[in-house]
Amino acid sequence: TEDGDFLALDLGGTNFRVLRVKVSDNGLQKVEMENQIYAIPEELMRGSGVQLFDHIAECLANFMEKLKIKDKKLPLGFTFSFPCHQTKLDESILVTWTKGFKCSSVEGKDVVSMLRKSIKKRGDFDIDIVAVVNDTVGTMMTCGYDDHNCEVGLIVGTGTNACYMEEMRHIDLVEGDEGRMCINMEWGAFGDDGVLNDIRTEFDREIDMGSLNPGKQLFEKMISGMYMGELVRLILVKMAKEGLLFGGRLTPDLLTTGHFETRYVSAIEKEKEGLQKAHEILTKLGLEPCHEDCVAVHRICQIVSTRSANLCGATLAAVLRRIKENKGVDRLRSTVGVDGSVYKKHPHFARRLHKTVRKLLPDCEIRFVRSEDGSGKGAAMVTAVAYRLAAQHKARQKILEALKLSHEQLLEVKQRMRTEMEKGLGKETHAEATVKMLPTYVCSTPDGTEKGDFLALDLGGTNFRVLLVRVRNGMRRGVEMHNKIYSIPVEIMQGTGEEV
Repeated sequence: TEDGDFLALDLGGTNFRVLRVKVSDNGLQKVEMENQIYAIPEELMRGSGVQLFDHIAECLANFMEKLKIKDKKLPLGFTFSFPCHQTKLDESILVTWTKGFKCSSVEGKDVVSMLRKSIKKRGDFDIDIVAVVNDTVGTMMTCGYDDHNCEVGLIVGTGTNACYMEEMRHIDLVEGDEGRMCINMEWGAFGDDGVLNDIRTEFDREIDMGSLNPGKQLFEKMISGMYMGELVRLILVKMAKEGLLFGGRLTPDLLTTGHFETRYVSAIEKEKEGLQKAHEILTKLGLEPCHEDCVAVHRICQIVSTRSANLCGATLAAVLRRIKENKGVDRLRSTVGVDGSVYKKHPHFARRLHKTVRKLLPDCEIRFVRSEDGSGKGAAMVTAVAYRLAAQHKARQKILEALKLSHEQLLEVKQRMRTEMEKGLGKETHAEATVKMLPTYVCSTPDGTEKGDFLALDLGGTNFRVLLVRVRNGMRRGVEMHNKIYSIPVEIMQGTGEEV
């Protein structure tokens, strides 16, 4: 039922995308998108945070200028694909940079506030930042637009992460226990506490030591596209040094970090031209590979990418198992929305991932849907949903506004009650008092010395109760009660007082 015109920003790697998403609801909902991709210069990825967000604001301004919409104040969804702590939908505190970013003075800051400041500093357009989401959440929402069973988002690209719909009763960090909320897992840090040490290899440890953030994002370094090619390179270097490849020959290019790219892994694993690609790539690195070298490199790439797919499948299976247990169903039917360069471009990664998940979850029917529109569309959909809910909330609040009382009003009610009590207690004003303040002649509360047997009659509604109450003091102090309930017939309730 969402309807409107929305902007979306998608920052997840070296490229930055700006989108305009039009959602129309006229019985058959339709989504139209226009987008522009901008490169982020490497110096900005490691420069100051202010420069980065100024660049983002400039890209947004150029996009709006191109579409001639700078005079409109459109709602905006911001896909920010880094570990963040969120306290509300439009506030996101950066925990740590990943994927090669290392901008100064951003970690621990609200990225939405920084973007707003950069936009305000320009002064040539205005927008309403409604929501900031992780790229996994954007992917889930993008795929969920077409498949309403989609309740998991997965990214396997430059980095990796997952999100899923969790039951509110299990989320202690947020008040409330009704319904569900999407959880951004940030599973790239899985293993940072040492729980994966037994399966991490010497190559994983070497990659970690040479990274910008040693000791962090260890799971991401085992499976994501940013590190897969480097992992293969380290294995090739070790085997060459031991005389197992290339006749023991090493070249400066092979010894240089980053010179064996992840896209090479995908190219070498292609069915038909894989060995030819291996020969071309190794030659480009200054080597003179024989046929056996190319076959071995193909096998190494296969083993590395398969391990990545299997690890990803095992962790995803844990997420889906939890959803199944939360729902309490015998057989889970669910959809996983997936995006990322490794998942989309590697010739076998997706198939291996699917196979692992289905092998580990034989009692589940899991469908995988590729996000063809990226996560920006999902960010716009989150914004659209937030706008719809905000409009509904505003309408409800308008109706309920009269029930809301200020502190001053409550003080006034207190004073008025005090005045009415005084009227009810006064001999001269009692007759016209609304609060009657009727004497009960109960002049004292029990002090513990009472004892004896007493009868009590309790007439207060359709039933009438008779009680025998025995009160003891001293060592056996206590109250013993015996009672019987009698119903009062309607004809007596509505008859004469004498009959009652």
